[in-house]
Amino acid sequence: MPRPIEQRPPEQRPVVIASDHAAIELKAALVAWLREGGQAVDDLGPHDGTSVDYPDYGYRLAQAVAGGDAVGIALCGSGIGISIAVNRHPGCRAALVNEPLSAALAREHNDANVIALGARLVGVEMAKACVAAFLATPFGGERHARRVAKLGAPVLGA
Repeated sequence: MPRPIEQRPPEQRPVVIASDHAAIELKAALVAWLREGGQAVDDLGPHDGTSVDYPDYGYRLAQAVAGGDAVGIALCGSGIGISIAVNRHPGCRAALVNEPLSAALAREHNDANVIALGARLVGVEMAKACVAAFLATPFGGERHARRVAKLGAPVLGA
C-alpha cells in the first residue's frame, strides 16, 4: 500500500515529472515555473520532441514516486494514457484532473500522490493552477483514510 505523502510545505516536497512527446512543452513550462518558485524538481524526460511511448515514462515516474517521499506530475496529450500507466504501480494513486478543485480533492480525499494532466486539453496557466492546488492541499485523513486504505486492498465481487 502507498505511504501517505509527508505533510510538508509544498516547496519542501520533491516533485518528479515526466511526459510523452505530446506534452513536452507543458512539461518544460511547469518545470521552469516550479523551479522559479524554489521547488525541487526531478525531470524524468523526455527531453526532446522525439516520439516516445507514454507507458515507459509513466512507469518511470511511478517507480520514483512509489517510495512515498515525492509527488508526481504525469503528462501526455490527454493525460489518460499516462495516468493509467502510473496507476498500474500499486504504490501510486494518480488522479487525472482538469481544474484546481479536482486537484485539491484528489489530495484531500484520495491522498493522490500523482497528478495527471492532458497537454492538449489544459493550458499552461490552468495546469499551473492545478499543480499549485495539488501541492498545497494536505490529505484530510479521518474518514478518508479508511477509504484510501481500501484502494490498496480491493475486495472484488463484494
